[in-house]
Amino acid sequence: MAPLSPLTFDTSFRPDIGAPVALAPGLTRITAPNASPYTFTGTNSFLIGTEKVALVDPGPEDATHLESLHRAIAGRPVTAILLTHTHRDHSAAAATLAQRYGAPLWFGGQHRLSRPLRRFERNPIRRSCDWGLIPDRTLVDGETIHAGDMQVTAHTTPGHCANHLAFGLPEANIMLSGDHVMGWNSTLVAVPDGSMADYFASLEKVIALPYRHYHPAHGGPIADGPAHAAALKAHRQMRNDQLLAAVGNGARTLGAVVKEIYPTQPTKIRLAARMTMAAHVEYLEERGALKVSRGIFGMRLGLA
Repeated sequence: MAPLSPLTFDTSFRPDIGAPVALAPGLTRITAPNASPYTFTGTNSFLIGTEKVALVDPGPEDATHLESLHRAIAGRPVTAILLTHTHRDHSAAAATLAQRYGAPLWFGGQHRLSRPLRRFERNPIRRSCDWGLIPDRTLVDGETIHAGDMQVTAHTTPGHCANHLAFGLPEANIMLSGDHVMGWNSTLVAVPDGSMADYFASLEKVIALPYRHYHPAHGGPIADGPAHAAALKAHRQMRNDQLLAAVGNGARTLGAVVKEIYPTQPTKIRLAARMTMAAHVEYLEERGALKVSRGIFGMRLGLA
């Protein structure tokens, strides 16, 4: 077995916001002006096809971005609007553009939680979810579709959220990896919207798929996608170990765990880390490594 590549994050990506960038024959990227600590330089929308196109992840309902997409489409028929998932930084403009171009919406089903809410629990990212958007066609795992004038294969990749998809372009050796695998940062997994167990399983799945080059929905391209996905998996396994060590050292609350593992991170980053650490807690609890008691004031942690 080849040695595991170290995990490195590329934060050098500087897109020309709104400008169409040809990535491969029949694949164009247009980056939206919605940069933030969670979206990095903004959401990458993609056009697949040449004479006819499909639009992937239309992004925010921002007038400037919609006009950039319209210029890039350049009068070509839009055969479908595809979504990797239904977080609003990817999907907010979908209904508007579906009506504008007379295009159907295709994605992995209406937004849903990865598991039911527990008593006293709230979905911490509920306002970021596009709950009411309904697909005209629900895509299933391994399904090959005609997107624009190209063939694309849908792959279910839950973890970041339950209805997440990646889109493979077999002829180009490319996968549009959405938020599942990104090059600039690790993926937010916020339970119960997402699931760490699903995230691990989906990493294993994409590592085994036959696509070398990944184009994520935030940040720049990943030259060796499977190697990067394997490094992300090892990174998440390291976080499991760090969490268990923190609890072993006396941390009994989620806040104490985050303080020990992320002692110097800015507040917004620590908020995201807290959500993902909660997903790790659930993952380790399910595997019998942690004991967790829950109440209205939070959770108490102990080693099993």
